Amino acid sequence: METVRKIEVFGDSIFKGIQVNPENKRYRVENYIDIEAISREHSMVIHNHSQFGCTIQKGFTMLKKFLTGGASCDFVVMDYGGNDCDFNWKEIAENPEGAHSPKTPLETFLGTYKQIIQMLKEKAITPVLTTLPPLQPQKFFDWFCRDLNKQNVMKWLGDIGAIYRYQEKYSRAIESLARETGAALIDLRGAFLKFRSIDSLLCEDGVHPNTAGQRLITAAMMEFAGRMKISGAAAFGG
Repeated sequence: METVRKIEVFGDSIFKGIQVNPENKRYRVENYIDIEAISREHSMVIHNHSQFGCTIQKGFTMLKKFLTGGASCDFVVMDYGGNDCDFNWKEIAENPEGAHSPKTPLETFLGTYKQIIQMLKEKAITPVLTTLPPLQPQKFFDWFCRDLNKQNVMKWLGDIGAIYRYQEKYSRAIESLARETGAALIDLRGAFLKFRSIDSLLCEDGVHPNTAGQRLITAAMMEFAGRMKISGAAAFGG
């Protein structure tokens, strides 16, 4: 009889399936990341605990509560960093000469992630990290700074590409962390960057995957699950 593995997913709005409603320009849950298809194909039970706006600290709190409640699983897939690397753009617009830090500074982000990985390993649970899908900096700027003093924001940024580089820095750090700790890694960013233009994979805000982008995430997770099924947990840091 085939072993059924239990997977718990903890993350932010990417895995929650948040998209921009093109009619009213508001966020809504429209999730085409096909957890059920992955479950059927690879004999897994997958539960998604992702929440809109979740940072690594909030995720750590949620995960500790989940595990101390007596829950158990084989793998925990985590999607963090997108909110952690973001800035308070209103404060930047009001004070472009000031020093501004991301919501979670990189050192704190990595330190917290290491604690999570260690906690999971101590409970014989395989940690699985995901890289960040790339954003489209111009769309991001137009969306999140639309009611702000854009000139001041640009004064602080220097160039629009800085938005992309700040986010990329966290994604690369996640890759390095996976290598350092032996955690498994699903390279979502790599899957997106195989396409010549990512505009067709993202919503109007330049950061949330649209339906096509969510289906690409499904394919990346399906491919990973297949490798995991063949190689076993030991090949993925378990």
